[in-house]
Amino acid sequence: MPSSEKFRDNIVAQFNAELPNGAFRVTTRKMMGEYILYADGKIFGGIYDDRLLVKPVPAAVSMLPGAKKQLPYEGAKPMLRVTNDQIEDSDLLVRLLDAMLPELPTAKKK
Repeated sequence: MPSSEKFRDNIVAQFNAELPNGAFRVTTRKMMGEYILYADGKIFGGIYDDRLLVKPVPAAVSMLPGAKKQLPYEGAKPMLRVTNDQIEDSDLLVRLLDAMLPELPTAKKK
């Protein structure tokens, strides 16, 4: 089941909540009905079947204690599931992203 645009819009709004009007730090790219999440030129997670999953870098593991690892799709590497309660906490999402970014590689140019 592809992810809904409504769910994607909510995720993006939560990550960008503290930015001035019109500014976007987190953007998405649609791929096969799902969404890849980017921030500052880096891939940090995705939206799969209306689930927010982030890469399991040390900062994310530390900030999301007890987060379950889930597969975004068959054959993929496991990622950390962000719960719906955590999604509603935009401050947590902003701090999570700030902590994760230094640990992530820059997206490869095509």
